Amino acid sequence: MGRDKLLIALDGAPVARRNLMRLRAAGLDVVVTLPPGAPARARALSGRGARLLRLTDAAEGMAASIRAGARAARNAQAAGLLILPADLTAVQVAAIRRACRIWQHRPDRALRAVSPTGEPGHPVILPARLFPALMRLAGDRGARGLLGARGLTRLRLPGGMATADLDTPADLPPPHR
Repeated sequence: MGRDKLLIALDGAPVARRNLMRLRAAGLDVVVTLPPGAPARARALSGRGARLLRLTDAAEGMAASIRAGARAARNAQAAGLLILPADLTAVQVAAIRRACRIWQHRPDRALRAVSPTGEPGHPVILPARLFPALMRLAGDRGARGLLGARGLTRLRLPGGMATADLDTPADLPPPHR
């Protein structure tokens, strides 16, 4: 993108802050993982009610963030871990609340938001029973391998809400390209 996409302001807030604020508005405790050497991201998130974890192994990929989140959730004795990447900018507070309500009826199962056509997306909620496996993840593939078809609740979200992320300048709204 030619710049740190998580620092681009959309609707008056950096992308990095948008999902943090949505998760907080949904009533959730939030942990944000940050790579080393990201002081601008840390400043954008500081004082917003989230715990910021700086990862020394962030270069490994998504698994480093998930491991850190699972450790934090386990240490807090949480019933589950909700994962929502910062660059998924279309997920709304109502969808997060709905995912949490549905998951609370079957907290032994993982929940994954999907597009109207069934394309896997986020948020994902993983039950505490998966924390040990999450803490053993490696690489940049995330927890997909732990989300087998059995024991998975799918939540269809409208439009691209579950899947629309910022990967290229074309993904930005016109005034920001």
